[in-house]
Amino acid sequence: MQIAWLFPGQGSQSVGMAKDVFEAFVAARDVFTRADAALASVMDEPLSKLVFEGPKEALTLTANTQPAIVATSCALLAAIREAFPSLPAPAFAAGHSLGEYSALVAAGALSLEDAVRIVRARGAAMQEAVPANVGAMAAVMGIDATLLNDICARAAQGEVVSAANFNAPGQIVIAGHSGAVARASELVSAEKGKAISLPVSAPFHCALMAPAALVVARELETVGIKPLAFPIVANFTAEPNDDPDRARALLVKQVDGAVRWEESIRAIYDRGVRHALEIGPGKVLAGLVKRIAKDMKVLSVNDVASVAHVEAFLAS
Repeated sequence: MQIAWLFPGQGSQSVGMAKDVFEAFVAARDVFTRADAALASVMDEPLSKLVFEGPKEALTLTANTQPAIVATSCALLAAIREAFPSLPAPAFAAGHSLGEYSALVAAGALSLEDAVRIVRARGAAMQEAVPANVGAMAAVMGIDATLLNDICARAAQGEVVSAANFNAPGQIVIAGHSGAVARASELVSAEKGKAISLPVSAPFHCALMAPAALVVARELETVGIKPLAFPIVANFTAEPNDDPDRARALLVKQVDGAVRWEESIRAIYDRGVRHALEIGPGKVLAGLVKRIAKDMKVLSVNDVASVAHVEAFLAS
């Protein structure tokens, strides 16, 4: 049986995530110990303390959220591997935006230490790329991609607004300058769709993130990327990649490029995968997969109880 591993991105975090896994599995504790050490020079307190104790306001700062989610996802995978030493490698892996880093760690291409350091810098750069209140994001429902692209072109008026996340059928997120996003939202309503403003700190995955992409490119130049143990479906192309050199370029391009999640899941499904593990906090990806490929089974692994269900799930 072919399976896929899916790794969540920003927005899935919560204070206390995977704490029971940290307490139950030596391998999970080791992941957080290594992440704490890797970030000791740039954080005032251990990352693990922030993950398990909060406060929520600090955890949701982009520069903190990104390494927190990568560390948590990698700790959960370590727990699964400890519980099931014969766990088969996936046919493919994919990560939603930030989750692509977790996928690369899982594939042995990036070290955990390099991954958390890079995403810490990535998060800070994304936050700093656009001044507060200059950018915005909105979730759009009931409008197809072709029409939405036309709406964004009409709404731009010299500013930036574009599709940032193609999450699932009927759910696309747009990002850009606040005024342009507001104009696009009005046009969406005029076309009988619905646009909901999102409480985000910056307009991710649009052209305004170009300065952050340069930071990520510089950071990635300092680390080695090893051969991938299995292909990863990249956000930027929605196609499997197993070339280490290309993986580096794809991570840069995804910063100011759209997340093509719907196409990514379809790429995995079309290659025969019907079972997936969502490895990381929350259950967001399982919900999206249900809307994209209804007969793909997904187990969200985010605590001790779900780790215990992995073997039976893969046998089903």
